[in-house]
Amino acid sequence: MRLHNLRPRPRSRHRVKRLGCGESSGHGKTSGKGHKGQKARSGGSIRLGFEGGQMPLIRRLPKRGFNNAAFHKRYAIVNLSDLNAFEAGAVVNEQLLRESNLVRGHFVGIKILGDGELKHGLKVEADKVSAAAREKIEKAGGTITLREGRGPQAAPVHGAGESGISAGEVSVEPASQAAGKRESSRRPQGKVKARTKKKTSEES
Repeated sequence: MRLHNLRPRPRSRHRVKRLGCGESSGHGKTSGKGHKGQKARSGGSIRLGFEGGQMPLIRRLPKRGFNNAAFHKRYAIVNLSDLNAFEAGAVVNEQLLRESNLVRGHFVGIKILGDGELKHGLKVEADKVSAAAREKIEKAGGTITLREGRGPQAAPVHGAGESGISAGEVSVEPASQAAGKRESSRRPQGKVKARTKKKTSEES
């Protein structure tokens, strides 16, 4: 027996059912595709879940419960075995990892995992690190530095502490001044009305 003599066992394989080839296929005129319609056309297909244009079941069902997918934070994973490609004493940060194509895409930070062994010391800068990875990096003579959070910082309040005025006094004084201005602006109007009344009475 040779390779060119190999054959499958008799009746173990059946010929493929030819669709859309008419009477020559051996399955009649429509050859298993029915009469006309979208499914009878070549290249015609219907996507999964399509219900002919009516509201599909997945959209008719109620959605309940909390989904944490919108708040999920994706970290780029880097193992210690990947860091052996860098020279001893190199500073491994996000820029270097992107240039070496070890991380790519969008993520909120870099996480170092302890898969593999580190052969030489490196200065690693990351956002998260596992306990095993930290132990192996320090054992190899390297250092690990955690980067600070990238969240927005609150703007400092200027003026209140320097002038010696408390926050409560600062918020109260403008209100009292505004009230005084309103009263002073209303009083002259009353006097003007009284004067006009006197003039009209004298003329009469």
